[in-house]
Amino acid sequence: MTPDIRLIAVDMDGTLLLPDGTIPPATWPLLQRLRERGIAFAPASGRQLATLQGMFGHVDAELDYIAENGAYVVRGDTEVSSDAMEPDVAASVTLRLRELVAGGVVRAGLVVCGKTSAYIESTAAEFLAEAEKYYAKLEVVPDLLAVRDQVLKLAIYDVDGGEAHTAPAFADLRATHQVVVSGEHWVDIMNATVNKGVALRNLQAALGVTPAQTMAFGDYLNDIELLQAADWSYAMDDAHPDVAAIARFRAPSNADAGVLRVIEELLARA
Repeated sequence: MTPDIRLIAVDMDGTLLLPDGTIPPATWPLLQRLRERGIAFAPASGRQLATLQGMFGHVDAELDYIAENGAYVVRGDTEVSSDAMEPDVAASVTLRLRELVAGGVVRAGLVVCGKTSAYIESTAAEFLAEAEKYYAKLEVVPDLLAVRDQVLKLAIYDVDGGEAHTAPAFADLRATHQVVVSGEHWVDIMNATVNKGVALRNLQAALGVTPAQTMAFGDYLNDIELLQAADWSYAMDDAHPDVAAIARFRAPSNADAGVLRVIEELLARA
């Protein structure tokens, strides 16, 4: 039986994007075909909204966006949901990371991800290059503690690997917050109520779509809840083992444009 898919949510890095970080060219005509079929398409990423909108901004279609690992969901120009952190939590993480870096425990930098912009105080070359890759709106400030914005997420870039170093250093926060390894070098700290799955369910409610009408793709640990919110869940061929374990299906790797191949098969069957 051909599934009645009405919504497709797709992680970006390691999933839709090619290994060089670009969107496969075949994505653009495919998005037009999805629009003609009445199927909504939602990039779902740890990236900020402005970055995602910049990547897809030339598409003549109203896309849905799950940004900041689910802390910010937007449909066209309309906010579907957002979940900001308490300022004192952001301040305590900032101070702790400063101490860890000063003590040589980790080599890392912090991005404070606000609704209006992202903010950094470190301008170390490697960190700055990585931050600029993911945050189109990025301000260098003298003191992150002085930032006045709604903080959606705290993103820590660990030079030596987030899962092995930064994540254990903040493990105690898991009692009250999300501490998620979102990439080889990135660890995201958010409210306990934030993840891509909650965001996808909020978007499903806004669209009147069920999990049975939803297809989702992911490859890394911050995609687990996203896949759990969709009956048609796909782990990429080279996904993290924990992600592969919970997905119902497998897709070819991002290097093989696996997302596009699975969607093309869906459209061919419809």
